Amino acid sequence: MEITDLRPDEYAEAARIWEASVRATHDFVTEADLDVFRPLVRAAFGQIEHLAGLRDGAGRLLGFAGAADGKLEMLFLAPASRGRGGGTLLLEHARGAFGVTAVDVNEQNHQAVGFYLHHGFQVVGRSAVDGTGKPYPLLHLRIAAQ
Repeated sequence: MEITDLRPDEYAEAARIWEASVRATHDFVTEADLDVFRPLVRAAFGQIEHLAGLRDGAGRLLGFAGAADGKLEMLFLAPASRGRGGGTLLLEHARGAFGVTAVDVNEQNHQAVGFYLHHGFQVVGRSAVDGTGKPYPLLHLRIAAQ
């Protein structure tokens, strides 16, 4: 696996990966919510400061990460690519190349919470709703001081 820039001509594929990932890991999100989030995610690709794509040996997109102002805004893997180290590669890249020290994660996404805690993040706060005002509590995490 390798990490390269995520190109604008790959945004549609990245959006498909996002949706497949959310369907596989966010069982609390409704179809109606996906309809709300889908255009927001697609628009975010053109607005996020840093975007990186995780690729297999043939160059196919397996996942992606996006960050701005030291905060990881998105990290998603195709469901078939989970559990193979790609998330760790993307996170390490985001920390090194993009200066990521913080992330918000859905409290109900226990796998993601565990992933970030395993990688040295600590919970520093909580919000009762997500960024769109939906009742999906967010945990605010920061990397533990080294």
